[in-house]
Amino acid sequence: MLSRVGLGLARPSRQLLFKSTLTRCISTVKASHDQEQEILVQQRRIRPESPHLTIYKPQITMVLSSLHRITGVAMAGAFYALAVGYAAAGLTSFHFDSALIVSTFASLPTYVQVGAKAVMAYPFAFHAFNGIRHLVWDLGKELSIKGVIRTGYAVLAATAVFGSYLAFLY
Repeated sequence: MLSRVGLGLARPSRQLLFKSTLTRCISTVKASHDQEQEILVQQRRIRPESPHLTIYKPQITMVLSSLHRITGVAMAGAFYALAVGYAAAGLTSFHFDSALIVSTFASLPTYVQVGAKAVMAYPFAFHAFNGIRHLVWDLGKELSIKGVIRTGYAVLAATAVFGSYLAFLY
């Protein structure tokens, strides 16, 4: 009778409703704050963990989404650091302007210059092309699984070409 009631297949009788009043046997014990904390720590030790990202196979969509956010935050941080540097130089007597940056960069060896430009060019190119990809999605285009994957690889190809062009531009 109870299983049929639980499935909603039969109406329970009045007598069953009164007899099946749920009572839980809970015993409470007075405990100090330290004892409560110890119980909580013990419960957390045996609590199962959520598998998080370890159960998912990395896909191009999740990787590019993460990289888009990371490159955006990194470029914004670099921009703010440069802006704060310029502002601090104006408030102090420290000489920091565009001519100093250009002359310092020009005095570096070529491989360091190319490396520094690559560190800036590839994230910029990736973020720009992935932003265009998102604008295409906002237009309602390429929203199928094949389209999303195709545009992901197109972003990577465009990043490789344009990032290399910017890094090796002399």
